[in-house]
Amino acid sequence: MPSLNKQEIAQPIARLDSNQADFSGQLRSLLAFEASEDEAIDRAVAQILFDVKKRGDAAVLEATNRFDRLSANSVAALEISQAEMQAALASLTPARRSALETAAQRVRGYHEKQKTECGSAGFSYTEADGTILGQKVTPLDRVGIYVPGGKAAYPSSVLMNAIPAKVAGVQEVIMVVPTPDGVKNPLVLAAAAIAGVDRVFTIGGAQAVAALAYGTETIPPVDKIVGPGNAYVAAAKRRVFGTVGIDMIAGPSEILVICDGSTDPDWIAMDLFSQAEHDELAQSILLCPDAAYLDAVSASIAKLIDTMPRQEIIRTSLANRGALIKVRSMQEACEIANDIAAEHLEISTENPQQWADQIRHAGAMFLGRFSSEALGDYCAGPNHVLPTSRTARFSSPLGVYDFQKRSSMIYVSEQGAQSLGQVAAELAYGEGLQAHARSAEYRLKSILQK
Repeated sequence: MPSLNKQEIAQPIARLDSNQADFSGQLRSLLAFEASEDEAIDRAVAQILFDVKKRGDAAVLEATNRFDRLSANSVAALEISQAEMQAALASLTPARRSALETAAQRVRGYHEKQKTECGSAGFSYTEADGTILGQKVTPLDRVGIYVPGGKAAYPSSVLMNAIPAKVAGVQEVIMVVPTPDGVKNPLVLAAAAIAGVDRVFTIGGAQAVAALAYGTETIPPVDKIVGPGNAYVAAAKRRVFGTVGIDMIAGPSEILVICDGSTDPDWIAMDLFSQAEHDELAQSILLCPDAAYLDAVSASIAKLIDTMPRQEIIRTSLANRGALIKVRSMQEACEIANDIAAEHLEISTENPQQWADQIRHAGAMFLGRFSSEALGDYCAGPNHVLPTSRTARFSSPLGVYDFQKRSSMIYVSEQGAQSLGQVAAELAYGEGLQAHARSAEYRLKSILQK
């Protein structure tokens, strides 16, 4: 990679070097993110949740009309019919409809394979004494999916949340999406039609989460709520967890790129932009052992950023939370990647699998120069709902398994009860739980014969 004139390289993004004595502290500072625990937001959300739980439809209607500037006279009037969704689908241009249907087909195909690999039928085995043990897998009955609205529309989120739920066998999928000023996005409604969403309500915010969690006269309660939202939505999901399940509390979008210097620097600059344009808190980081290549990517950033419609958001994101990091080696890049545990990890190298084998923590991995993260967002097939803020260390992408639950199956034969009963009774007496012990002992032949 030819060396560039340093004066020609703008610095809209931080430069770090793993050789620096304070690198570890600099990296920790860069990664630090605490979701805003604004007390005012939390108090407002608590009041909305309480109000919806107590007054149902009336509270949902008041909040929706207030926050989305609507004048609906009932919650029922906020429901989108299947006919309207199909009309939205029919209104798309042939190219847009084909793209949406192709994406849905790929997402469905991937999750169908995931269902098979998860062992959706469960399992059982019989022991020598006739005791049968196993596991039964059943889908959730009803799921709510939250789709953001307002500043942007996300038909891809409809596909990624609704399709795996349907593949899992969920009987009813209820979608909520805010429509400020009554503006409905046809592509979002078309995606709902393609994904098989059963009911759609044009409500959002904490009131939508409350309605899904507690149920109202019009909106039935669900078993689980999935999908991203703003700070109010995140606070509401956190508060209703336990009444219903939730997928995760999503943080800002993240991309980490490991590069060996063989990819066009313009490509990498644009990959970094692809996450930075989400919002000012998004994070874009590049790891590379080649300092000259980092110079080239920096130059590409400076060259391309003015062409971006969302350039101000990108600038703020890159300046506050982005970095180009010089590492000692590709092996060290993998070690740092495991520490970061990013939502999206691009390994843009020759022979990317050798480096992927060293990765333990990442929400999704994109291998090779042609695997841009954007393909995963829309149409590759795997789910784009991913763990953020280092939670990839212990959690996984949204999938079929998130919409299923497992029940243990225990059939103890008369012979099996003799050995297991003695073991259970001994342990129960040790714990001081006599009724447990006697319950097991009642099945013992030595007791029954007395």
